[in-house]
Amino acid sequence: MTDTTSRFIQLDNWIFEVKSVRAIKVNSYGKPYDAIANVSFNGNSAYIDGLMTREDESFNKEDYQVFMRLCQKMGMKQMQFDRFKNNQFKLETVNLQPIEKEETPKLSLVR
Repeated sequence: MTDTTSRFIQLDNWIFEVKSVRAIKVNSYGKPYDAIANVSFNGNSAYIDGLMTREDESFNKEDYQVFMRLCQKMGMKQMQFDRFKNNQFKLETVNLQPIEKEETPKLSLVR
């Protein structure tokens, strides 16, 4: 099954292109959140910016995987973000694999 979300929405003679997303980490919308980030889409690349977490929270492997899935669902080929390492910012680029189609089960007649 292809699970790619369209970045374009057409209403009448207007086409709306999704260019950025505000991401919040929270169990229920409207509650205080544990983390926040912005994701900008440009061509086939996504840039994650402004990631902030609460003092007692960290951006973990599961969070990273969620952002990768979002970018894959939006049809991105790359995901980029800045990391603070050795007292300086370093741009990290991750090449993304497209979401694979699941094979449709083949039906066969049996007697």
